Amino acid sequence: MKNYIQAEEWNIIEEGFDPHLNKISESLFSLGNGRMGQRANFEESYSGETLQGNYVAGVYYPDKTRVGWWKNGYPEYFAKVLNAANWMGLQIHLDGEELDLHACKLRDFKRILNMKEGYLQRSFTAELASGKQISVKAQRFFSIANDEVAALHYQLTALNFSGKLELSSFIDGDVKNQDSNYDEKFWDEVSRTQDDSGSFLTMRTRKTEFEVVTGVKTLVYVKADQIALKADADVKDKYLAEKASFDITLDTPVDIYKIATNLSSQNYEPAALTATAKSVLEAAVLKGFKTLLEEQAAAWATKWEEGDIIIEGDVAAQQAIRFNIFQLNQTYTGKDARLNIGPKGFTGEKYGGSTYWDTEAYCIPFYLSTAPQEVSKNLLVYRYKHLEKAIENAEKLGFDKGAALYPMVTMNGEECHNEWEITFEEIHRNGAIAFAIFNYIRYTGDQSYLAEYGLEVLIGIARFWKQRVNWSEARQQYVMLGVTGPNEYENNVNNNWYTNTLAAWCLDYAMEAAEIVKAENAARYQEIVTKTSLDESQEFADWKRVSEHIYLPYDEEKGIFLQQDGFLDKEQTLVSELPASQRPINQKWSWDRILRSCFIKQADVLQGMYFFEDNYDIESLRRNFDFYESRTVHESSLSPCVHSILAAKLNDGAKAYEFYLRTSRLDLDDYNNDTEDGLHITSMAGTWMSIVEGFGGMRVRNNQLSFSPFLPEEWQSFAFKIGFRGVQLQIKVTREEITIVNPAETLMDINIFNQLHSVPAGETVIAYKGLTV
Repeated sequence: MKNYIQAEEWNIIEEGFDPHLNKISESLFSLGNGRMGQRANFEESYSGETLQGNYVAGVYYPDKTRVGWWKNGYPEYFAKVLNAANWMGLQIHLDGEELDLHACKLRDFKRILNMKEGYLQRSFTAELASGKQISVKAQRFFSIANDEVAALHYQLTALNFSGKLELSSFIDGDVKNQDSNYDEKFWDEVSRTQDDSGSFLTMRTRKTEFEVVTGVKTLVYVKADQIALKADADVKDKYLAEKASFDITLDTPVDIYKIATNLSSQNYEPAALTATAKSVLEAAVLKGFKTLLEEQAAAWATKWEEGDIIIEGDVAAQQAIRFNIFQLNQTYTGKDARLNIGPKGFTGEKYGGSTYWDTEAYCIPFYLSTAPQEVSKNLLVYRYKHLEKAIENAEKLGFDKGAALYPMVTMNGEECHNEWEITFEEIHRNGAIAFAIFNYIRYTGDQSYLAEYGLEVLIGIARFWKQRVNWSEARQQYVMLGVTGPNEYENNVNNNWYTNTLAAWCLDYAMEAAEIVKAENAARYQEIVTKTSLDESQEFADWKRVSEHIYLPYDEEKGIFLQQDGFLDKEQTLVSELPASQRPINQKWSWDRILRSCFIKQADVLQGMYFFEDNYDIESLRRNFDFYESRTVHESSLSPCVHSILAAKLNDGAKAYEFYLRTSRLDLDDYNNDTEDGLHITSMAGTWMSIVEGFGGMRVRNNQLSFSPFLPEEWQSFAFKIGFRGVQLQIKVTREEITIVNPAETLMDINIFNQLHSVPAGETVIAYKGLTV
């Protein structure tokens, strides 16, 4: 665990430069706008250890799989979001001496991520080997007001000399992914243009043939005088630069501005890319850095007005939740249903930047409550558009008749994960997608989604579960063999309780959804029956039989659901008995030892109890929580948030708060020693859930919002806003009361502490347990 980031409510601050922490900081200070993003790499040269990263949403490469031997059904590639052209590069020489931060003496180094207004600034004083000293101030941002634009202001001042400055402002497309399986470079150059409007480098991905043009306009000023730049004659492949050489004088700032755009063939015809980039860039340059920055601040003000969480009395907790919300909004805006949320967003390459079940299980609730309805709907439509691919994925594994298995990892609907225990066995991802449809409709009331998109997906998923189980003569029940549950420290197990529970629910929900569509839109229902060749009578009977007779492991003596068959055959050691020197076990133990242990990576049984909590009484939840949490090592970023929510429901404030800090500061404090690879974006949505659903006790029941909040001892109060069915409610929780403001023009019925309260239009309700004032 690291602890070098200063606690401040609106800023992430690093003071002093430690090269050993640089890759962690590159992740923490990353920027993005939903369309493109960038790690916090330095603008000037840095010969030390770094992970270069510039990313354009939706642009990927099918990197050939590396496996020891092939298995039928394996995907041939692992899709990877690509490290794209670096647009911000500056090479600076002072009297022939290069400014390289790895070779300089640095003082007064400071990096600030301003989350309120959406920009990164950095300042330092560097002393070169010659003794020359310079001061640098840099500020950059990726516009959420115009997601095709980014901008940089770099100011350099000579502190103890006058001399010659040689500047090269470049676009570097000669990049590769650090995780390239065969050290292959994924880009080819298509074209290059340099004229008065700027520099434009167009690259094409191999195989997938995406084209991306990166355009940059560089402006340099000394006082009021503009310095002319000339195209670099010493050109090389995939690289464009402009150069200038001029005199600088003591204490006179040099201001360098770079306005940039990235446009892809996803959105424009390849032949029009350069011309369009010129137009976009011209408009941005005309506005200028100052105006673009003001637009950025205004756009972020709107974001925070809609989705901020305010915590009084705990600066570390306040900083953490804002950091999580900030990164989520940088990663996904919901404008494009072709895009989804990668586990690392625009902050690193790990996990390929592809879509996992994390989106449905963890991210949907955040966007449902903090963004327009269309945003979360687009996440579901993304899966609908991949339904045919999900059917093909199932066919590759031997399923038929329209059974759909959604991929564990994907960019285009095809499975591209090739660890057999994940690809073939971690099939619970199907259930998360079905649950997201249910969750979306429960929250928005948009029942029409079933007829428009949802029912077709649910039918494909139900068909998969029906074929995946088999009848056990010994048990006289349906069983599910050879699976991996959410706990990936157990592979190839039989009857994972969570997976079996989810499968039964999916079958029931598919039938319920069919009845709803049939009753509300008979014509559309008939279209779906025809399109999917649904044999309603036979298939529904089969699904009902499976759901009613599926085996759910249970231990009568302990009163707990068994994670899977044979779980109690393992040596039952508690995490509290693990020496600190043995953790994290995924870095200290062999895989064989992990698989034979009882230790759990993340919520498994408890994940199911979180999804379907209304099916279990509080004592059952307590027994299962106490048993499984004590065996959970939380070595998945997705684990602490679920445990925090359940601990809050059990009124265990200390544990709820402990898990909240762990999930919210997972990256800021580098809990799992892996922040340098990129941030854990999808678990950040879980952090939001741990406050709103955990401490706030928010639920949706019977088409109404419900709250049963409590306040952690460390806080004086907390407040948040919830967008629900067109109304944005304001909620504040203190030690004594919960205050709900209804700014809408209609009355809202809300359940508070298990009592129904009517909140009139434009009015405020203050509630105590059982008392309204």
